[in-house]
Amino acid sequence: MSGFSAEWLALRESYDLRSRNPIVLDAVADLFRSHDAINIVDLACGAGSTVRALGPHLSARQHWDLVDSDQRLLALACSGKSTGDISLNAVPLDLSGNFEGVLDGTKDVITISALLDLVSENWLDRFARHVAAHARCVYAALTYDGRIELSPADPLDTSITSAVNAHQRTDKGFGPALGPSAAAVAISKFKALGYAIMQGNSDWVIGTADQEIQDELLAGWAGAAGEVKSLPRADIDNWLVRRRIAVRERVSTMRVGHVDFFATPSVTR
Repeated sequence: MSGFSAEWLALRESYDLRSRNPIVLDAVADLFRSHDAINIVDLACGAGSTVRALGPHLSARQHWDLVDSDQRLLALACSGKSTGDISLNAVPLDLSGNFEGVLDGTKDVITISALLDLVSENWLDRFARHVAAHARCVYAALTYDGRIELSPADPLDTSITSAVNAHQRTDKGFGPALGPSAAAVAISKFKALGYAIMQGNSDWVIGTADQEIQDELLAGWAGAAGEVKSLPRADIDNWLVRRRIAVRERVSTMRVGHVDFFATPSVTR
């Protein structure tokens, strides 16, 4: 699986936090409001942003199994002091291999953030069927859905977005990635398995003052477009220069499309 730096995760966390769909988040909290204790598995936990985003909404005592292949990120995720209400357990695991064991046992909900667009349809089908066989709930947040809106508009924006979305479908360590179709495919699979779905958009809305994240996103998109090789390198480089000028002049804004959903089986355990 392709890794992400701690620095990038720290930069994006505030945007993730404010973008999570509040209706979907409330649905998770409401289902477990009467529980005295709750056991959560967070897949591809990164530096622990989902604990910080979801934990305050859950009134029950919480035990989190934080799963990631990156030992440095796991250490960061578990560096927050465990209290009597929240305990954190690091589980080093490469999710591109055999992941089913970490989902077994007494688990109430599985959380996933910014992962599903990286996995293949085969991986997702395997995951959904295992989850359904054990009647687990799934809270999946911040799945990229292919929408990129940039202002002021540039003639090359549409072509760059198409190239980025083509790159999103390349192998990210799980086989050919679902990329922008991931949320729709996942929701369809869970519905076919008898799950009820609460869903909503969780778009990043990035303003003119948010220069650092704009610079990082533009550089990443230009790099992805270059790897796809559907556009001349000079065109990509010139687009990047124009967009960076707009960022420096504080006239650039962005909206990056994401989807959240909460999947609940007809009978929960």
